Amino acid sequence: QVQVVESGGGLVQAGGSLRLSCAASGSIVGRNPMGWHRQAPGKQRELVAGIGSGGITNYADSVKGRFTISRDNAKNTVTLQMNSLKPEDTGVYYCYVIGRSRTDWGQGTQVTVSS
Repeated sequence: QVQVVESGGGLVQAGGSLRLSCAASGSIVGRNPMGWHRQAPGKQRELVAGIGSGGITNYADSVKGRFTISRDNAKNTVTLQMNSLKPEDTGVYYCYVIGRSRTDWGQGTQVTVSS
C-alpha cells in the first residue's frame, strides 16, 4: 500500500504564488509517475500536471506557463509550483501516484485564490 500526503495549500490573492508538495511512502517500486489533479466546486476532477518516471511532464492547457511540476526520485516527492494564480485555480488539489496495478491518491489540499 502507498501513502500519499499533500501539503502547501492555502489562501492567496490573484497573481500570487503557492507551492504544493506531495510525499509518497510505502510500497513504492521504481520511479512511479506522479502528479496533481484538482476539483473545483461543482466541477469534475481534472488533471493539472503530471511527471513521468523519466521526468517528462504534461500540463493542462489552462496552467501551461504558470505552473511547474518537479520531482525528487530519491525522496519520492513531487512539487507543484503555481505562479500567477487566478480565481479559477481555486479547488482541492489531489496528488496521485501510479503503481503497477493501481493509482493511489492523497486526501487533498485546498487552494483558494481570491480576486
